[in-house]
Parts: sequence; structure tokens; C-alpha cells
Amino acid sequence: MSCDYIQLANPGVQKLHPYQAGKPVSELERELGISDIVKLASNENPNGLSEKVKQAIEKEFKDGCRYPDANGHYLKSALAEKFNIETSQITLGNGSNDVLEMIARCFVLPHHEVIFSQHAFCVYPLVSQAIGATLVEVPAKEWGNDLNAMLKAITDKTKMIFVANPNNPTGTWLGEAPLKEFMQKVPKNIIVVMDEAYTEYVTDGSIPHTIDWLSEFENLVVTKTYSKAYGLASLRVGYAVSSEVICGLLNRLRQPFNVNSFALAAGIAALEDHAYLEKAIVVNQNGMEQIKASCKDLGLSFIPSAGNFLTVDYGQNAMPIYEKLLHKGVIVRPVANYQMPNHLRISIGLEFENQRYVDAITQVL
Repeated sequence: MSCDYIQLANPGVQKLHPYQAGKPVSELERELGISDIVKLASNENPNGLSEKVKQAIEKEFKDGCRYPDANGHYLKSALAEKFNIETSQITLGNGSNDVLEMIARCFVLPHHEVIFSQHAFCVYPLVSQAIGATLVEVPAKEWGNDLNAMLKAITDKTKMIFVANPNNPTGTWLGEAPLKEFMQKVPKNIIVVMDEAYTEYVTDGSIPHTIDWLSEFENLVVTKTYSKAYGLASLRVGYAVSSEVICGLLNRLRQPFNVNSFALAAGIAALEDHAYLEKAIVVNQNGMEQIKASCKDLGLSFIPSAGNFLTVDYGQNAMPIYEKLLHKGVIVRPVANYQMPNHLRISIGLEFENQRYVDAITQVL
């Protein structure tokens, strides 16, 4: 008699659905037999790897048979210098998803509650539900985090609150005053995770860099990634910045060698390549205007975004539109799983990639 292994699994895991990433180009090629494809689905940087990053990776091949530095000393030193913090405040991860899971596993137990916003990054409920915690989804306000509603949702069982700023997949953002007031009101025994995956794209000061607040709020953990503006999505490197105490706890959970040698070297080089980052920001700003202009021409509304994507409302079920775009070789991201069935999220690409979307959506609608 075979065993029912599903019933053997952690109850939280039994209820999970696998994370659905943006459709890979290779998958669409297999499905439809087409090769002229642009991918605007996963909020990737379209500018390719920087030359400094390529050179740094190349140098690592000579020791490719060796384990990476388990502590990531040089990358943490570079980050500490950039943010004027101590290396003992940095926890490295295999992408920021890795550290988000670490944070949840470190502090959340099955009898705890975890608060996050409606339309927030799906990894927050995923990592919390895997533990068996109670999920508390707070209704969004204008597609973004309603901080006052989050405060009202706090109970004696609340252990953690996730706040993405800017938020994915909506692109909404919060300024310094409401965020600072929120942090002042959250009880100190509740961990607040501030997910800042997209802040590098914001250059006008409208979004605070909350790493500067760590000395004031010991319950704050800030997560960041190299996968977006720095263009290292394939290498999987992210990090959390927190108090030394919290960092020490997270590093007890961190798997050894969770960031490979090529990613460590690339992370250092990316921080030094200021010209690449500046170009990425300009390309994103120009592309954002290109996509927004097409929306206005077609009479489509969209959610103002501070990220490298624009979430567009098509006024109808967006899945048939998504499928038609696929047949034209344009991959975007459906967000029905975020309770947004009429929307698609369009990552900002290079000018010609954006134009492929514009031409395709004009034909589809």
C-alpha cells in the first residue's frame, strides 16, 4: 500500500501553491514555435550585465572548483561602506527571497499572525503559510499599503509585518512621514520587514532609505536585492540589513555558501559601476514614459509606479489579452493571483522592446 505523503507534509505546506514566475522565453518558444520574443514579465533590468561585472565574474573562474567565502566578507564590507553600517548588520541571501524566508523562519511560529497588504508580493504569505502562521491580509488603499489599517490589525498574536516600498506588483510607494509614524506606533516586539527591492529607481527623494532608521527602530529589518536595478537577477544575490542582534540570529539560519563566488564578485563590481546604475535609471524613466504614453493613447488606466514596471488596467478580464500578446511574441505578467484580474504588469524594457509591446497591444485591443 502506498503512503499518502501529502498528509505527512507540514500542514502549512499542504495548503501552498508553487510560486509562479514570469514565463521564460524558452518556454514560449517550445509552446508556440516562435523565436522573435521580448520578455517584459519579471521586472528584470534589460541592459545586460555591466562590463565591470563581466570582468569580475571572469576572474572567479580560476577558482571555480572552490567553495565561495561563506561569510561574504568583501561584499559585506562594500555594502557596509555604502550604507555607513557595520558588516555585522548584513545577512546575505540567494536573492532577497532567501532572506525573506530566513526572517520568517527565525521569528514566526505556527500560533503567530503575519500582516501584509492586499496586492503585496506573494512571497510574504508563501513563507508565512509554510510555517503554519495565520495570514492577515489587510485591504489595500489605492492599490498600496494602508498603514493605519495595518496598525489596527495588530493583535497580541502578531509577530511580523511585511511592507514593500515600492510595492510589487502595483508600484505604489510611501513617503518618509507616514512610514516613520507607522514605525513609531508598531510595538517593539513585532518585526517589521521593509522590502526595498526597487528603491534604486527612485532618485527624487520621495521614498526614504530606511536603513538609516535602524538605530532608532531595533525591530526593523530592511531587505534589498541586486536583481533589479543592478541587473544581476540570474546570479541570485540579495541581503537584509538589521540590528546586530537580529543579524546574528538570521545568520544562524543562513545556509552555508548560499551566495556563490560569481555572485559575490559581481555584487562588489556592481556597486562600483555607478555609470551602469545611472544608465539603468534613465532607461527605466524613458521606458516608463513610453508605456504610459501608449496607455493614454489607448484610453487605458494604470497605477502610478515607482518601480521598473507599470500595472495596466484593461477594463476586462486580462487573461485573453495576455494570451494574444504571447502569440505576438510579447511576454508580460498576469496578476490575477494578486486579486487583479483586469490588470497586466508590464516590465520596462529597452525602447525597441517597449515598442513591441505597444505595437502588439494596439493590435490586440
